[in-house]
Amino acid sequence: MMSLGPHANFIIASYALTALVVIALIGWIVADYAAQRRVLGDLERRGVTRRSQRGKDNRALGDTP
Repeated sequence: MMSLGPHANFIIASYALTALVVIALIGWIVADYAAQRRVLGDLERRGVTRRSQRGKDNRALGDTP
């Protein structure tokens, strides 16, 4: 193993903390993705559609009635 010198504890702790933060962020992203998919599924079951999927007769954004 390579010698990290007198600051080995700090270096190892920094890498460990960084790895923990990255793993936590990945977990958060995965959980948020699952939550967003559930919300989207619920909206689709209730019949809510995206504006881009509506008919051509709808007014463009910014138009007034």
